[in-house]
Amino acid sequence: MGNLNVKINYLYHSGFSVETQHHFLVFDYYQGPIQLSTKPTYVFSSHSHSDHFNPIIFKWQKGRSDIHYILSSDIRLPAGAVNTQSLSPYDECQLDDLKIKAYNSTDIGVSFLVECEGIHFFHAGDLNWWYWIDTPAAMKQAEDGFKDEIKIIKGERIDIAFFPVDPRLEKNYSAGAEHFIEEIHPQILIPMHSFGHDDAAVQFAEKMKDSPTKIVTFSNNNRETVLTFFNENGLPHFQQSAQ
Repeated sequence: MGNLNVKINYLYHSGFSVETQHHFLVFDYYQGPIQLSTKPTYVFSSHSHSDHFNPIIFKWQKGRSDIHYILSSDIRLPAGAVNTQSLSPYDECQLDDLKIKAYNSTDIGVSFLVECEGIHFFHAGDLNWWYWIDTPAAMKQAEDGFKDEIKIIKGERIDIAFFPVDPRLEKNYSAGAEHFIEEIHPQILIPMHSFGHDDAAVQFAEKMKDSPTKIVTFSNNNRETVLTFFNENGLPHFQQSAQ
């Protein structure tokens, strides 16, 4: 592969569109402005919670019958929906030249690992260390469930990860993302699941400024970025700009 530009648009909350040279991906559309592409389009929904899945996505097919939908198996399909693929944890599929694997969540549904044009994208859905202040037993269960799933994912190459950094967890808002970075080492991590409270992502980026993983943040006033990957020994490599 040669150099590859990846254009990412922040839609809202955990929703993003990703445009590569030949593909257009949409993850967990919930609300917010979106401009669909004429490129082959693949729409992912990690689970049925209303902040990750909006049935309006199926209306997009009225003008684009070739759109593909890759959905968690807990999502009920509307009558007449076509080009759909339902995945449970650890299912795999290939659509055209996209390779897709579902991992588990620590809530409902799945997380997605997608290989597209040599770039490996990971969208966590609701996979997170839900580190609520609770009973010791409940807190231990949440920690163990999350870390056990990260052990399963460990070893996968991930270039761009979309991962929860949720301010509702207060002082523990970034525990899951930090552990994910420590164990998985993605080249880029994009915070999500903030319900529009984008200052949490900025705070996390400052906290992780010395990490080899680049933290890329968005806000309602900064919805788009282009990331360039260079071919290094046959693998995509993101070169951070000088600070």
